[in-house]
Amino acid sequence: MAETLAVRQISLRFGGVKALTDVSFAVEKGELFSIIGPNGAGKTSMINCISGRYKPSEGQILLDGRDITKATPNQRPKLGIGRTFQNLALFHHMSVLDNILVGRHHLMRNNFVTGSLYWLPGVRSEELAHRRRVEEIVDFLDLQAYRKAPAGTLSYGLRKRVELARAMALEPKLILLDEPMAGMNLEEKEDMARYIVDLNEEFGMTVVMIEHDMGVVMDISHRVMVLDFGRRIALGRPEAVLADPHVRKAYLGEDDDEPATLEPARAAS
Repeated sequence: MAETLAVRQISLRFGGVKALTDVSFAVEKGELFSIIGPNGAGKTSMINCISGRYKPSEGQILLDGRDITKATPNQRPKLGIGRTFQNLALFHHMSVLDNILVGRHHLMRNNFVTGSLYWLPGVRSEELAHRRRVEEIVDFLDLQAYRKAPAGTLSYGLRKRVELARAMALEPKLILLDEPMAGMNLEEKEDMARYIVDLNEEFGMTVVMIEHDMGVVMDISHRVMVLDFGRRIALGRPEAVLADPHVRKAYLGEDDDEPATLEPARAAS
């Protein structure tokens, strides 16, 4: 299987503090890959390195075999990387549709000058094509009833869904999800888990996800990587990672001789 993402010996320093130390892993095309670990383990720092928000102190990041380590955050969506944020980053005064359309910006061929000439056939045809694609995403995420509502008026769970829609609108090769279920109730988590599985399977998007709900992570992930104090301590299939004594000690707070008792919760099918 071809690798969509390859992370090679990434280290990240903030002054004298090392957030990441020699972390390496690869994500295969079409994989749903999760990163877990205790608070402060370096999970979001890793996502920020991949998305370009942070520049690694050492190491290399490749997307489809292309070195993107020095690419700017603005260049990475054009290269095929979309992301959501742990803290919502929507335009609250804009409608749901307009928020999602923002995600199409880098795909638009027309510039500001030609865009103002809406009556030109090519410009109008392109905008209609983008709007059709956005409507498909709205249908996929069951947002039809909120299409024209200002994003700031929606519930927290719905706003999380709109942010996922905007990331999907980029049509990325790789989508980075930073705690997509944080702050949700059980029903909202089940819905979000189903959407993530469907966008991975039906849309064919490669997913790298950070999530604290261990039940969901173990239930829907193909492989899981565990970070602790900025270092990789485990990588493998969910059941193998769950049984790893180092993971139980670092993440679940168990002693090495205690059995793993966590049972993965079932996501909605």
